[in-house]
Amino acid sequence: MMNNNDVVIRLRYALSLSNQEIEEMFKLGGVTVSDSDLDRILTRQEKDQSHDAALSNHDLEAFLNGLVIKKRGHRKDKNGQVVPATFDMRNAKLVNNVTIKKIKIAMAYTSDDIQELLKLAGDHISNGELSAILRRPDHRNYREAGDRYVRKLLAGMSKKYRG
Repeated sequence: MMNNNDVVIRLRYALSLSNQEIEEMFKLGGVTVSDSDLDRILTRQEKDQSHDAALSNHDLEAFLNGLVIKKRGHRKDKNGQVVPATFDMRNAKLVNNVTIKKIKIAMAYTSDDIQELLKLAGDHISNGELSAILRRPDHRNYREAGDRYVRKLLAGMSKKYRG
């Protein structure tokens, strides 16, 4: 399984984020990280550690929520009130799907954009498969996303933005 801090490390590289920007995204997501926490998060984990040893699912999602807020602004309801970000990573099986969804929202990607990024990284996903991954977990056509899709999406973003 892909480690949660790998997602932050790879997004940091793909989007050329500074430590200050990463700390800001955590803060926007409702989590304060110290410099030592950030060092731990930005250090690669050993393969035998659990996926959330350096960064919990909640904190990863807080970072992704902060990324969405930084890139797109706070979501507002019809009365102009700020709607709090959702925390959907209720268990380890949802981490990859939620990660893909939040990156899609933050970067304003269409399904075609995601397919193009995966293609850049040497992978392919059909429209139906992508649609199943982006559905709600209680939908009958929902499908769990494997680590491969997150890894390839982040690799495609690196190739697109870093050359």
